[in-house]
Order: sequence, then C-alpha cells, then structure tokens
Amino acid sequence: MQPAREKIQKCLDDLKLKKKLQSLYIICVILPLILTDGFILYSVLSAEKVQQQHDMENLASAVQYSIYTTVMSAASMADSINLNRYLEEFLNTQYETPLAYVEGYQDLMRNSMFASSTAIINTKVTIYADNETLINGGEFGRISTIRETEWYQALKNYEKDAMLLFYYDDWKSPAVSAKRKILFLRRMNLVNSRGCEKVIKMEIDYNKVIRDIDGMNSESPVYICKDGKILLSNTKDNPLGQPFNDFVMADEAGYCKDIVLFGETYQIYVMGKENRFWMKIFSNAPLILFLLLINILLPYELMTQIERSITVRIGKLGAAFDGVNAEKLTRIPDIQGNDEIAQLMRNYNCMVDRINELIQTIYKDKLREQEMSIAQKNAELLALYGQINPHFLFNALESIRMHSVLKKEYETADMVEKLAVMERQNVDWGNDTIEIGKELDFVEAYLGLQKYRFGDRLSYSLEVEPECKSRKIPKLTIVTFAENACVHGIESKTAPGWIFIRIYMEEEFLCIEVEDTGKGMTEEMVCDIQDKMDNANIERLKQKERVGILNACLRLKMVTDNEVRFCVESEQNVGTIIQIRIPQNKL
Repeated sequence: MQPAREKIQKCLDDLKLKKKLQSLYIICVILPLILTDGFILYSVLSAEKVQQQHDMENLASAVQYSIYTTVMSAASMADSINLNRYLEEFLNTQYETPLAYVEGYQDLMRNSMFASSTAIINTKVTIYADNETLINGGEFGRISTIRETEWYQALKNYEKDAMLLFYYDDWKSPAVSAKRKILFLRRMNLVNSRGCEKVIKMEIDYNKVIRDIDGMNSESPVYICKDGKILLSNTKDNPLGQPFNDFVMADEAGYCKDIVLFGETYQIYVMGKENRFWMKIFSNAPLILFLLLINILLPYELMTQIERSITVRIGKLGAAFDGVNAEKLTRIPDIQGNDEIAQLMRNYNCMVDRINELIQTIYKDKLREQEMSIAQKNAELLALYGQINPHFLFNALESIRMHSVLKKEYETADMVEKLAVMERQNVDWGNDTIEIGKELDFVEAYLGLQKYRFGDRLSYSLEVEPECKSRKIPKLTIVTFAENACVHGIESKTAPGWIFIRIYMEEEFLCIEVEDTGKGMTEEMVCDIQDKMDNANIERLKQKERVGILNACLRLKMVTDNEVRFCVESEQNVGTIIQIRIPQNKL
C-alpha cells in the first residue's frame, strides 16, 4: 500500500496546480455525477425492462386464454353433437326420396337440441356423412362432396379423432373467394361405432378471433405461429384474403410462449415495444439538460474562480523566482488577499530586498568577472556556431523579402513567427546538444517558412518514431540537411517537389534520412559530397564550401568519436537521399 501511495504522491507532485484542480473537479464532481446518474438510469431502465417483460408475459397469457376459450367452446359443442342420438339416427338413415329427407330433417329439429346448441356460439357447424341420400345444404352434407378438400384429407390422415386446423381455403377458387379459416374437425364415433362415416366441421369466426386479440388494446404486436407461418396477428400486415405469411422475426421477439391445442404446439410471439423510458427522457429533454448544466457548469465556474485565485498569484510568484539569475531581483507588485499565498508573496518581497542589498555589496563584481571568464572559454565554440547562424538568418530573411515583393500579402507575421523560432534555436547555445523532438520543431518552422517562398512547389513530411524524440544530437544537424535539400534540390527544379525527413531506430543505430525529389546530382557530385562528409574537418570549413553540411558532419563526428556514418544516394531529375547512422551508445 505504501509504495502505491508514494507513486500517487509523486504523480500529484509532478502535476501543475491547474491540472490538480481540474482533476479534483472531475473526480469529485463529474465522476460521482456520472456514476450516480448512470446507476439511477440503469435502475430505471432495468425496472422498465422487467415491467415490459411482465406486460408481454401477461399479454401472451391473455392471448392464450382467448384462443383456448374459443377453441374449447367449439370442442365442447362438438362433443355435445357427437353424443346426440337423434342426430346419429338421422345421419345413418337411408332416405328414399328428397321429401323423406326433408321430413326427417324437420323431425330432427323438433325433437332434439341440435338447432339451439349450434346457435349458442358464433361458430358455423357443418356435419358430413357418407350417406348419398342426404341433400347438401344448411348444416349437413355428403362426404363425397368434400373428399378431395385439404381439410378432410388432413383429418383422414390424423391419428386422433379431433383436430384444430388453421386453413387457407382456396378450393374451387375463384368461384368462391379464397380466405383463411379456423376449423375444428371431429369424427363422430362415440355414440355408435356402426353406421356410415360422419365428420363434424366447425368453422370458428377468424375475424372474431382477431378482434378479440385487438380488443386487448396492446401496443405490442402479437403473432400466433405454427411451423414458421403467421396464423393470427393483431397487425395490419396479415390480410384475410391471402395465404399465411412466413414469420421471420422470431429472433426479434421480446417474449415467446408455447400453447398446445389438441396435440399441436403453437407459438405466441410478443414483440417488444419502444421503450417508454426513453420517450419520457426525450419529452423532458429541456428540463434534464437544464439540470445537467446547473450540476456541471455552476461547480465548474466556482472551481475556475478558485483556480484563478490560486494559479494567477502563484504564476506571478513563479515568474518572480524565474528572475533569480538576474543582476537584481524584482519585487512582486500589487499583492492582493490575506491568505497563505499572499503572505508568501509578501515574504518573497522581503527576501528580495535583503538579497538585492547583498548582490550590490558583495557578489555583483565577482559575478561580472565570472561571466567574462565563461565568455572567454566559450569563444571558440561560438566561433564555430557563428558560421551557421548568419547562414540561416540570411536565407530566412531572403524568403520574407521575396514573398513580400512578389505576393504583396500581409502574411509576414506568420513568417516572422517561424523566423523567431529559428533564431531562438540559433541564439540559445546552453549546450551543443538538443532533443530530436525540439530540433524537429525548428525544422518544421524552417520548412514552413520556405513554403511561403516556394508555394505549391514545396511539400514536406516529418516522420519520427516516438522513442527517438528524446534522443539528443548536435544542434542544427537535421535542419542543415533540410536546408540543403530545399536550396539545392527543390529550388533548382521548376516542378513541385517533396522533402521527406524520417528518424527511426534500426538495430543499434539511430537513423536520420533526409530525402528530396528535387534536381538530383551527377555521380561525380555524389562522390564529391560523400567525401566531404566522411572527411569533414576544420581545414575544409575554412574553404567556405558547403559550410552548413561540413559543420554538421564535423560536430557529429566529434560527439560520436568519429563513429557516425553518412550515405549519399542521388539520381538526376529524381532526387537525393542522405542517411546518417549514429550508434546508440554514442548519444
């Protein structure tokens, strides 16, 4: 635990004060707000999902009950008909004349409950018998007339005496309009096994079943299916006059329930409806947004004011401490407040007064002597740098002059900014080495400045592997070769050209490549520049030929104990590639 705390403490110590306050705001305000609101949202969504699932289960049970009640009413009526002895005798009788049949029919209606029982439910009942003396019409018919129908064949091939059949009746179409039907079929065989074959067909009102389902006033679509076909539905896409459609939304159903009717399994699918929670959220979006803004913006504004109260004054104090290397320390003016920071600033002013007195009386003369000594020791190194600084300065000023004369545009500010980046790099010689990342900032400033001069004729690309950015090399190394590619490559070619700078690690070497698609060089010129780079020295610098490249190569050789390697490849009218390979252990 203790090492973890130490690591956290170290990370906090490295953060700027502004970052610490922002982190405090995020951790103590934003994060709890997100977690609590997220938990509430999750809880509400979960409850809504459970409620929706419960509603779908209830709806499926209600549909099951409605269908079951309707079918069982028809089945009960069929059982009653099956037990009617008067009806059994009527159907088995062989009638000699149609008149005899009519008289038997009237006698049946007077002496039995058949007529009243069939009128109880909204179901059409037709009884067929294998008796050719019967006359088709009304509630009775001959089996010979329906022997080829699909529903009769289904009952004939069915193992049990009763079955439920969802049936699309297109028999004898188009004389009769084809439509969907729900049939309850039963063989009459309980009263007397003797006699002719008799079949009860009960046609349940398909529309009434649909209306019963619609009457449940559910927003969720409901599908009753079997073998992948939609038999019943409360949707508009299930017309009565068309065959049963395929059901292709089984995977999208929110709930599915099986119902078994007379040995056949049917599926009740309830589709999930749009989440009402999100509808409520959208309907109250302005209020929710207002509350979120209050919960976020007000604490943010307060945190910002606190942060400014702290960081602005600490910034002044830090700026004052940055000037400790000056000949005379500067007091902090206009100290406001009475907190610990204000007290610290006042104590700093007291310290400044005491130190300034000491500087004036004791150390000022000694420091002046030390500065003169240091300047004398650095004279030789600055002489070498002095060959480079005017070189870049004059090229940059020439670019600004040409742009101003030719274009007459007010873009000088941007060019001067890039020039300032370059000059700061030139002037700041704290030491001769610089991180590659900072060197590339200087390169990009230089190439950006040159682009004002060449316009669309110059394009460039800088690619550096992340691990190479912190590596240190002599200052102005990369920009020297970039400037050479620009002046000797792109400037000499009228067509547009590219400069590519790539820095990467390869085995034990840091590789720097500067490529241009400029004019290129002859083989003789390539050999000459390769020789100058490999054998760069002070004597060759005095000849003032390719000063920049020779200077860069000489400093690279000095810092690597002459182990740096240079490679030049060029082709006329194609371009030039210069590769520098520096051993890692020399960086």
